[in-house]
Amino acid sequence: MPADLWSFTLDFYARPGIEQACLRLQDQGADVCMLLCGVWLGARGVACHPARVEAISALARPWQADVVTPLRALRIQWRSNAKADAGLATLRNQLKKLELDAEQALLQRLQALVLQWPEEQANETGLWLKTLAPEVAGLDRDALQVLCDAASDAGKQLRKRCSG
Repeated sequence: MPADLWSFTLDFYARPGIEQACLRLQDQGADVCMLLCGVWLGARGVACHPARVEAISALARPWQADVVTPLRALRIQWRSNAKADAGLATLRNQLKKLELDAEQALLQRLQALVLQWPEEQANETGLWLKTLAPEVAGLDRDALQVLCDAASDAGKQLRKRCSG
């Protein structure tokens, strides 16, 4: 299990059920980058505090609103037309990569923000997820539970790797 946030995210996202759960939460308005940061923090045993949640939100929300969301909206808008237009399909694929690059940049910024927070023995992944996505916490508990369950396993692997 990788120790940096981007590598952790790629590894975690590839686990069974995670992509679908993240897409469901994203469709309901959740910032998946913030959630994945919360999973990573929970896996590392970092305690969840209101000031930390606010710091993550203050960093992520403007980037999400000004950079990621407009790219995603345009990519979605082009979806149907790109099926019949090879040139547009190529542009859409480039846009998809740009959107992913923007998410990676956000995750790198989040890692820089939270890296100094001490790793403790806290087991608060569920709390991180609920507080980082309060708008969807009550809507799709199943998707959040998928993330929590997978995060528990990821946390065990990460702690084992770092201690051994």
